Amino acid sequence: MVFSLFGSDEQEEIEQIIIRGAQTTATRKDIIQIETGEWQGSEKRKWMEIGERYYRVKNDILDRERTVIGEDGRRVRTEILADNRIAHGFVRKLVDQKVGYLLGKPLSISTEKEDYAQAWSAFFDNNMYRRLQSTGRTSVNQGIAWWFVYYDEKGALSFRLMDSLEIIPLWRDKAHTILDAIIRDYEVVIYEGLKRKTVRKIEWWDTTGVYRYVDDGSGLIPDVEAGDTGSHFTLVSGTEEKPLNWERIPFIPWKYNEAEQPLAEIIQSLVDDYDRNKSDNSNNLEDLPNSVYVVKGYGGTPAGEIRKNMSRYRIIKIDDPDGHSGVDTLSLEINTEAYKTHMEQTRKDIYEFGRGVDTQASNFGSAPSGIALRFLYSDLDLDASLMETEFQASLEQLRWFIDTHLYNTTSKDYSEEKVEFTFNRDMPIDESAIITAIKDSVGILSDETLVAQHPWVKDVLAEIDRIEKQKEESLQRMSDAYGGLPSPASEDGEEE
Repeated sequence: MVFSLFGSDEQEEIEQIIIRGAQTTATRKDIIQIETGEWQGSEKRKWMEIGERYYRVKNDILDRERTVIGEDGRRVRTEILADNRIAHGFVRKLVDQKVGYLLGKPLSISTEKEDYAQAWSAFFDNNMYRRLQSTGRTSVNQGIAWWFVYYDEKGALSFRLMDSLEIIPLWRDKAHTILDAIIRDYEVVIYEGLKRKTVRKIEWWDTTGVYRYVDDGSGLIPDVEAGDTGSHFTLVSGTEEKPLNWERIPFIPWKYNEAEQPLAEIIQSLVDDYDRNKSDNSNNLEDLPNSVYVVKGYGGTPAGEIRKNMSRYRIIKIDDPDGHSGVDTLSLEINTEAYKTHMEQTRKDIYEFGRGVDTQASNFGSAPSGIALRFLYSDLDLDASLMETEFQASLEQLRWFIDTHLYNTTSKDYSEEKVEFTFNRDMPIDESAIITAIKDSVGILSDETLVAQHPWVKDVLAEIDRIEKQKEESLQRMSDAYGGLPSPASEDGEEE
């Protein structure tokens, strides 16, 4: 027997509440409205914009206005004094340094099957390496970059670098490794007659396809013109078209670091401090920095006006009891040593916490080599290693799409094949030491591994082919010179 703690009416009311709760489950449009609303004002998006702006050297100092203390003690804008706004491109230099160091040279892609290696070489052409560098630049500027996987008009598997500000990922896990869906919130310009109009569009991508909406000002409506629903891609066979979806969402994230934190978020305050002090010092040099004029015999001045005159004109009018008139000066000493020390330390902090190499450092021009060179590049190398870890994970996702594409088009399954992606870092190196180490490793490591580490090799597979061809030609020359190659010896030492 089952006992209820509620009467029949109360029980029915509770059941109705449960039913109503189930019916109020958020729809796709509800989720889009919530996520896009939060995204537009989010801290993460703000830092993405700051990172991109500082890379273009549009630092906050450019928006600063020179102010002085007015008669009432408040700061007011002035157009009399110098208003120098000096922006420094530290973020741009550090970003380019990281990208050039890690992605300045083509990847070395190693796999055992020759046809599989050739397939990878076909994908990784010059356009792909250029896209990879742009991806690295975006990921450092904005914390994360995104590739969209699609088939172009010719049916070729292609990858497009997206605007990260448009992409809102819905992650399944806390580590941000598995996607549940992608929301793309973007604007397009259309023409209605001779009038140009900006239209906001939103796409929802998941494993079931893509759903398109338009914001008409009152809410989201299906984008009938572009196709309100669709598949990831379409298989065309003769006159037949078959919509198909990937088993994964066709977007690949490329992270700068595990926290998806832009470089500018780490060093912006230091760069702003450097900009501000450099600009202030420049203003002081321009605005009669060494003296204040004291004008005697022109009557006393109220305190508020003294304050205004001091900050705006560097002039003080005073009443001389002896009746004398004239102009004196009060010396203003600028502590240049303190300024220099502060600026040098700020610059060091920018490169230390930005994990880069200051090419103006005193120890940079001493032509270090070996261990000293590695120590000089240790911070940059550390950051590149962390970035490489994230990019290796992205390359594995890229491999899944390429493997699936190859299986669908050639019926060859390469998913169990081993592929190694080697990032050839562009650091000034002691080539002779590396070549010596490669020679010492002959017989310990495979020829392919040794060739991949050689500083002069750009294409590992092509170089291995050249080595094999050279060996064959050498054997052929020996055969021609000695009338054939000797037969292999038998076990008892006699020739077979």
